[in-house]
Amino acid sequence: MEGDEGRFVDLVKELVHRLLCSSSSHFNSQNPSASQEYNQALKIALRILSSRMLPSISSDDFAMAESIKRRLAASGKSSEALTFADLYSKFSLKTGPGSVSNKWAVLYLLKTISEDGEAKKSKLPNGISNAFLDSAFTGGLPALFDRGETSVGAMGIKTLSNSFTVSAISNGVEDLKSSLGNVRGVRGLNNLEMNRGIRDLADSSDNFDYLSDNMKKLTGLGKSSKDSKMKELMEKQYSGGVLMVAKDPENIRDMAYREFAEMTKDENDVSEVVLVRDILYASQGIDGKYVKFDEKADAYAFSERVNMPRATRIMVLKLCELGWLFRKVKGYITERIERLPAEDVGTVGQAFCAALQDELSEYFKLLAVLEAQAMNPIPLVSENATSGNYLSLRRLSVLFSEPMVKMQLMALLVENCKVLKGGAMAGAIHMHAQHGDPLVNDFLKKLLRRVCSPLFEMVRAWVLEGELDDIFSEFFVLSQPLKAESLWNDGYRLHGPMLPSFIPQALAQRILRTGKSINFLRVCCEDRCWADVATEAAAAAGTSIQRGGLGYVETDALETLVAEAAKRIDKHLLDVIYKKYKFKEHCLAIKRYLLLGQGDFVQYLMDVVGSELSEAANSISSFKLAGLLEGAIRSSNAQYDDPDVLDRLRVKMMPHNPGDTGWDVFSLEYDARVPLNTVFTESVMSRYLRIFNFLWKLRRVEHVLIGVWKTMKPSCVTTRAYIKLPDAIRVQLILTSRKCQVLWGEMNHFVSNLQYYIMFEVLEVSWSNFSKEVEIAEDLDDLLTAHEKYLNSIVEKSLLGDQSQNLKQVLFKLFDLILRFRSHADRLYEGTFELQSRTTHASQDKARSHRPSNKKHSEPNSWLGEGRKDLTRRAGEFLRSMGQDIDDMAKEYSSVFKGFISQLSIQQHIDLKFLMFRLDFTEFYSQFRPRDIML
Repeated sequence: MEGDEGRFVDLVKELVHRLLCSSSSHFNSQNPSASQEYNQALKIALRILSSRMLPSISSDDFAMAESIKRRLAASGKSSEALTFADLYSKFSLKTGPGSVSNKWAVLYLLKTISEDGEAKKSKLPNGISNAFLDSAFTGGLPALFDRGETSVGAMGIKTLSNSFTVSAISNGVEDLKSSLGNVRGVRGLNNLEMNRGIRDLADSSDNFDYLSDNMKKLTGLGKSSKDSKMKELMEKQYSGGVLMVAKDPENIRDMAYREFAEMTKDENDVSEVVLVRDILYASQGIDGKYVKFDEKADAYAFSERVNMPRATRIMVLKLCELGWLFRKVKGYITERIERLPAEDVGTVGQAFCAALQDELSEYFKLLAVLEAQAMNPIPLVSENATSGNYLSLRRLSVLFSEPMVKMQLMALLVENCKVLKGGAMAGAIHMHAQHGDPLVNDFLKKLLRRVCSPLFEMVRAWVLEGELDDIFSEFFVLSQPLKAESLWNDGYRLHGPMLPSFIPQALAQRILRTGKSINFLRVCCEDRCWADVATEAAAAAGTSIQRGGLGYVETDALETLVAEAAKRIDKHLLDVIYKKYKFKEHCLAIKRYLLLGQGDFVQYLMDVVGSELSEAANSISSFKLAGLLEGAIRSSNAQYDDPDVLDRLRVKMMPHNPGDTGWDVFSLEYDARVPLNTVFTESVMSRYLRIFNFLWKLRRVEHVLIGVWKTMKPSCVTTRAYIKLPDAIRVQLILTSRKCQVLWGEMNHFVSNLQYYIMFEVLEVSWSNFSKEVEIAEDLDDLLTAHEKYLNSIVEKSLLGDQSQNLKQVLFKLFDLILRFRSHADRLYEGTFELQSRTTHASQDKARSHRPSNKKHSEPNSWLGEGRKDLTRRAGEFLRSMGQDIDDMAKEYSSVFKGFISQLSIQQHIDLKFLMFRLDFTEFYSQFRPRDIML
């Protein structure tokens, strides 16, 4: 360590020697005066290097290098700036042993030396260099005097004593002190000490006043002994180029402070005590003696032109800003209280006003303490106050810092919440609480706890009791009076503008559903066990069911309470619907009767009502159809169903138009009573009616084709009858029957595959998916969603959706053609049977054909009175006509079916693609598809 210190001192000596040699070409180390100057410079260098003074800028070597380059470039030395940049890049890249670790300090030293060497020395009136006093002001070590002007070496003492007197120094210092005092304001040297941070000028000096006092002392000494004593004192005080100011034993410093206080008092028209008192008045919204509120300017201002420093005026007006904020907050509270009870204020607004009033009460307490402190006199800077309970402008600015922040926040909230109420107001305040300042965050949380208290009480009452106590429309749940069947879907909804931002949308939906479930159980299900379930939910969440159990800071407790209440109440609601009201059984009954899933019942019903429904729609009795429905139930397995289910099944006659038959207006309906009508609403039942009409028409077409098959089914009787027919008639009858059977086969293929697709791929698959979703449903909304999905699936897959309207029209044309085909087939086989019977009668009357007969001839269009030749002719004409009709119908059916196939192939639903595959599994109809689809 000692070796390092010695090496350090040697390096400093070498550096000082080089600097002195480079600064003066006449420097000679052998000269005694030069030796003394060298020793003085070495002493200053060692004191600087061993001091603890730190620069006021950050230690950034890159920034310092950029500053030096800019300084060189600004002074017109661009080439030197480039050279420095190159040197700095090499200097910054050099690392390892022998390199400089603190590169910034080296750059800062070089810059400081350069600035000191280039700065112009401005002289004091009597020739003292500015560097001498500037260093004292900034708290650093005093700079050396320039050689040849005011050097303080062995030769410098003489030059100093010859060029100026000590009194001149004192006068110069006093003038500088006076000028600085005017700039600093009325606070005097105390402010100077605080702001400038004057350090010791020497071991025994404290601040600027030591310099002034000692100059005065030096002046007195100079008067008594102008030569020897002054020189001794000068040499003592300025030893080594440093001003050594001793502590004044005669209390001259205190006298200077008093003189300065008197001087500032004469310059100010208003004392600091009066200003403090006016500020305290203004902070309460009261006009003071000099500071009053200007309505036009909407700010506090001095009532008249008062003489005071500008800094003091700015500080007073800035402190009075607290009073302006207080007036805004107080005015808002007063206005709201005067409007009570008003709907636009509400309970949340009242809570907000109460919270603001509480904060103002705390503010008044602070002002009371400050007023008590303002009664104590303000001590001078030099006085040691026995008590710190006095109030000055500086102290007031410090004490007002926290109330100013709070009052600014309250004024900001008041301004933003003027037109808000309820949850919107709470959400707006919550947005301001998202602040990084702990003081702001804690203050707004405390305020929000009071403001949100009514809102959280509404949430608690709604979630646990189903009560909506919101007379001012502040809650984010709205209700409207409706019938019981519309209570769940339309009775309650979220009010978005009143939803606070600290309550997520998902949580709000859960809160809404929980309260709806309680009201649904109470009103629609007539259940009273929900109260016990709500109590269990509150106990599980660890929350009291009484008022005041929730608050803004307990948002986690709110989420836990809502989750527990929703889980238990929703489960209880589903249990009531499943067990008490047998929801699943009713869904199955609708599937069996309205969706025609009970096959034996549907077949028997179609058989017994077929003859009635063939009549005109306006001539059918609904009571008779109801009796036939009862007969079909008793004649099928439907008789074993729950009587409550069978009692809900009824006949419904839809509105009819002229020319409609019973088939067009007949339908079944299912009476879904409360609370099941929440699921089976009128719109839902209307869609069930559409599905029933489609399925009923499909079953009717199937029933017709079965009837045609029964009619044209060959038997031994018809076979023997065909043998007795003439050959030409028999061949023509066989060809016509073949055409009819081929067309029936095409129609039956289409109807059978469509029937299979509807019953199995649509109804059964949709029912299976619906049953699975019902089992995993957690609340009534899930149940409604599952049923809606089930119903939409049937509608879309059954070609009843909005996107399948054209395809449905083509399908109904095919159904109409099949029904027309039934009439043609019946006419063909009725004529065939009549031909068979006439042929038999003709052969029996052949023997009597020669005997005269007195009977009248039959009608011209009857075959009864015709002979065998005429019978053969008429039979041929009939068969040719029927064959032509069947050919025309086959062409028309083929044309319509082509359109159906072409439209079916472009449908987007995957199950309709499967129907296309079933209808064309042999690719016979592929030729009808559009060319782009095939590609």
